[in-house]
Amino acid sequence: MLRRDFITAALAGATASSFAMPSSALATNSKDKSGTVDDHNYFSNLLQKIVEPVFYLIAHEKLHKEFPLEVSPNADNRNKKVAYLECFARAISGAAPWLALQAEGSDKQVRERILNYALQAYEHSVNPKSADYLNWEIAEGQLLVDSAYYTQAMLRAPVLWQQQSKQTQQRIIEKIKALRTVTPPYTNWLLFAAMNEAFLLQVGEQHDPIRLDLAIRKFSEWYVGDGWYGDGDHFAFDYYNSYVIHPMLLDILKIMAEHKVYFWRDKIDKLHATELKRSQRFCEHLERLISPTGTYPPIGRSLTYRTTAFQPLSQLALQKQLPDSLQQGTVRSALRAVHQAIFDNPTNFKDGFLQIGFAGANPALGDWYSNNGSMYITTNSFLHLGLPQNDPFWTEPAKPWAQKLAFSGQAFKKDYPVDY
Repeated sequence: MLRRDFITAALAGATASSFAMPSSALATNSKDKSGTVDDHNYFSNLLQKIVEPVFYLIAHEKLHKEFPLEVSPNADNRNKKVAYLECFARAISGAAPWLALQAEGSDKQVRERILNYALQAYEHSVNPKSADYLNWEIAEGQLLVDSAYYTQAMLRAPVLWQQQSKQTQQRIIEKIKALRTVTPPYTNWLLFAAMNEAFLLQVGEQHDPIRLDLAIRKFSEWYVGDGWYGDGDHFAFDYYNSYVIHPMLLDILKIMAEHKVYFWRDKIDKLHATELKRSQRFCEHLERLISPTGTYPPIGRSLTYRTTAFQPLSQLALQKQLPDSLQQGTVRSALRAVHQAIFDNPTNFKDGFLQIGFAGANPALGDWYSNNGSMYITTNSFLHLGLPQNDPFWTEPAKPWAQKLAFSGQAFKKDYPVDY
């Protein structure tokens, strides 16, 4: 049964701006007994700072009314109401593993509170009588994109689905199936359609096998080698392998393999294993892109998605599937440096909400499809927070990453291409 006790006396008079900074109970840069910075608290505080204002608003049916919508100065003429689904769906897709974690930890009370907001948010999102119904009937293809993050979150954290009422579950199914009327272009959008079908398959609904088959088939064709995919017929040097392609391929193929879904070319479990190896190889490249200070190349479209560029590292850390070449202490340290390089600039936030920008607010960097709701995809670099606080990922000693070794004159492993 959906819990409805999320509005506590302590929060009775709260507003979204109350969450602009982490609570004093979870002070950033607290230190453990060894004197090293507590990385878990750093990530937990930062994710709380990003998502709690959004989830609080939609849980209280105030998102449409109080979210300070910002649209890129380069924006096209699409309906601005798509921003609300973008904001919620992208935020929950990355926060889901953290919120679903049942283990004890210094952030357990925070997790439980925000999980209750998220559960209520899903109910409001499909209730046509709610002030925060998420505009599913807008004639905009963008809804397909963000519906995939909306369903991916429920695959990553089944509690978000399981604790909904039967009525809310049925409403969600209806909205997702209705988006089959959107014809995706032959790009990463094929994966958005496939993600929704993987979700329907997982929850026992009739799925469309063609939408699954087509996405897997085309990306098999678009693989350019050494862990990289093209996003369509032509390769572009950007971070879409991180933003969408590897993470969604892995999640979709995992569901297909578990359900033994037929695929035209090869056994689905073999395809899943191949994609895992490719994702691991891609993670090796990502780790080498991180400078000794945590900066990384500002390349390509959707640069304002910030740390989502490192989603595959976070995802494989969560799944305990990092390549043997990358130790957990190395990945944790590198990800910490990346997030500090981006989020140490306080202008990333205004009144508690993310702004369009990169390492700070910079609306001019927005693309023609950007709004500040789009920015919440950055939560997908926090997937490793789904690991308990006593997991080796958090407790292993911090270790330097490739560039930090290389530019300090220390020995580091040379890199060579793969043929899978």
